[in-house]
Amino acid sequence: MRMNAGWRAMGPADLDRVMAIAEVVHPDYPEERAVFAERLALYPDGCAMAEAFGAEVSRAEASGAEAGGPCIGYIVMHPGRLGVPPPLDSPLGALPEVPDCLYLHDVALLPAARGLGLGVAALERMNALAARQGFRWLALTSTPGARAFWDAQGFLPHDGGAGLAVKLASYGGGMTYMTKPVKG
Repeated sequence: MRMNAGWRAMGPADLDRVMAIAEVVHPDYPEERAVFAERLALYPDGCAMAEAFGAEVSRAEASGAEAGGPCIGYIVMHPGRLGVPPPLDSPLGALPEVPDCLYLHDVALLPAARGLGLGVAALERMNALAARQGFRWLALTSTPGARAFWDAQGFLPHDGGAGLAVKLASYGGGMTYMTKPVKG
């Protein structure tokens, strides 16, 4: 039986699953639970969980740990300022007073979620949210391994000068800050 999946709103009870998935998918980019909890509290509309359905999914496959449940990924996004990504593993404190983009903080999909169209569905979700809220731009910081996916989705590198380069250095080598206009 083929596994199907979809996105649903994230809640505080999902944070253990988020951390378990992050440990599997992003071991080189660790972030504290408080970072995810703050993003969820500040902008719950931008936080979602990918759930598997229609097939048996083991607990280890679904959550990355003993947390259980059919969660196979997550997405976290929030309003931001173009060219000003937050440093890795840092609280925001507050959303920007005058945001001009919807920033993709993180998307993580377990190996069991790959090939189900969840990456493209996450981008569609991001674009729809940005359009509803009047943002003209989507922005993200791509890891080297995800760069080809974002290129294929129409994101382009954004030249933000030395200040942006310093912020990207907090993530490690090979990171690219990318932007894309919101589709109306």
